[in-house]
Amino acid sequence: MAEAPLYFSAADRQRLEPHLPPPQTSSRTSSHSQATDLSPPSCSALPFVSLTFATSLDSALSLGPGIRTTLSGPQSKAMTHYLRTRHDAICVGVGTAIADDPGLNSRLDTDEGSSRNTVSVTAHQPRPIIIDPRLRWDFTAQSKVMRLAREGKGLAPYIVTLQKEPPVQKKEILEGVGGKFISLNAAHDDEEKIGGTRRLDWRAILSAVRQEGLRSIMIEGGAEVINSLLGEEANLVDSVIVTIAPVWLGRGGVTVSPPRTHNVNRPVARLSDTMWMPLGDDVVLCGRIAR
Repeated sequence: MAEAPLYFSAADRQRLEPHLPPPQTSSRTSSHSQATDLSPPSCSALPFVSLTFATSLDSALSLGPGIRTTLSGPQSKAMTHYLRTRHDAICVGVGTAIADDPGLNSRLDTDEGSSRNTVSVTAHQPRPIIIDPRLRWDFTAQSKVMRLAREGKGLAPYIVTLQKEPPVQKKEILEGVGGKFISLNAAHDDEEKIGGTRRLDWRAILSAVRQEGLRSIMIEGGAEVINSLLGEEANLVDSVIVTIAPVWLGRGGVTVSPPRTHNVNRPVARLSDTMWMPLGDDVVLCGRIAR
């Protein structure tokens, strides 16, 4: 059954505009107004990075590992699909790919007009990026993101990995729909452990994404990806857009709680230039990482 298109009003789009990549040219190297320039000047070789996710009132993303949990209401879900149209790429970690079998496309209605200061959303789909260092994702030709790519309803994924020789069968499936593997060099500090998990070298990942011609990336999750990016690499994030649902999931949930690895007497990160936007029963918090 086809999923229904989503609608996001021009007025709400306009409110989000200062927190999004500039229309049409979303590279950090472009010159644009101070209202939309949220990027640090030291990261000119990297894409514009938006960190977006939905959380409960107790900072949980899901009821537990591998449990798909719906948090966003219909209005904030439509916002998420609009955000996807405003980025060249959309990124999730392998855990999300395994647990959710996501489509990683946009279902925003293409007939709904855009406001005068935003780009047209017609026919634009983001490039899915899957962070899978050890190639744990056992995708098939019937995985949702592959099927949508074949149907012309989305783009095929690029899979970022540390493995130099991906399985031939997987490579054939991926390349058959227009995707590919991106193999990174395993740096020495890749073996460093934070919270019991392999550290993600976000600068290397984002540099590889930018080398593919992708000028902006929307990072959606899951928890390991979000926590690792906020923990040590928050300076790489240009914009944060968090949907807060009016629910407590309770203890045992998968939470956003980045590790304090340097100064234990200071917060890990703080948002500045914040804007709060009610959407239905949810509240959306937009801001930038305070430098």
